[in-house]
Amino acid sequence: MGTTSAENVRDLRYPIGRFEPPQTVTRKQRDAWIGDLERFPADLTRAVRDLNDAQLDTAYRPGGWTVRQLVHHLPDSHLNAYVRFRLALTEITPVIKPYDEAAWARLPDANTAPIEPSLKLLESLHIRLTLLLRSMQDADFARSFQHPELGDVRLDRNLALYSWHGLHHLAHITGLKEREGW
Repeated sequence: MGTTSAENVRDLRYPIGRFEPPQTVTRKQRDAWIGDLERFPADLTRAVRDLNDAQLDTAYRPGGWTVRQLVHHLPDSHLNAYVRFRLALTEITPVIKPYDEAAWARLPDANTAPIEPSLKLLESLHIRLTLLLRSMQDADFARSFQHPELGDVRLDRNLALYSWHGLHHLAHITGLKEREGW
């Protein structure tokens, strides 16, 4: 049986599936997720390097962000993640401040700025992030922060989330390129 257009849009929204927090986390899983984060800036750069402005300003799905907005969103989001890791490692279950990602994506710089500064920022950020993550001990990954909407978030699950987050948005871009024949 064929899919409806609503089902197609849903598939485009979550091309690798929705994030499902792991119930238990092994060191092997953590190492794999850190590897994902380590490789992500180069993977993203490869995915967008030959896109022109018209392509960068194309939404990855109907009603979705443009590729340009996605590229700018990634360092915004991963900077917040980096700060959350550092807060949880230096404070006892800190309460973090969420941010309105959609509002940030509507700001003029996210809609019009060249993507190179965000790609460079993401590259530098991920160097620091993966250095921090590789320095953490098992007990560090059990630390957590309080998210006003999500409750207690353990650092090992936050690591899983951000590994998924990068791959999720990379799949938005690569899927669009495949569909459009770019």
